Amino acid sequence: MEPPLPLPVERAILKLGTDISLARRRRHISQASLAERIGASLSTVRRIEKGDARVPIHFLARTLHVFGEIQALEHLLDTQNDAIGLTLMDERLPKRVRSKPGGSSGAL
Repeated sequence: MEPPLPLPVERAILKLGTDISLARRRRHISQASLAERIGASLSTVRRIEKGDARVPIHFLARTLHVFGEIQALEHLLDTQNDAIGLTLMDERLPKRVRSKPGGSSGAL
């Protein structure tokens, strides 16, 4: 049995489903047409729009692609802008670097 979803996760998935439904309707795309475009069943599209956490992520990615928003998924956790990860890495950097005997200093 899976552990329950944390409330912030559940809320985010519900919001994504609501946003997908709104984006689809604003574009005048039927659920059936969206299902065909993403290679899913009509029931899968309905589950996406209801915020069902069990929908495979590739259907969400395909939906974003149909809406021209796939870059949003690409940049969700961009490691170049991961402030926490970079800070943790910087904390582990040595205070000084000593040159090795007979070796180069490492400078270009």
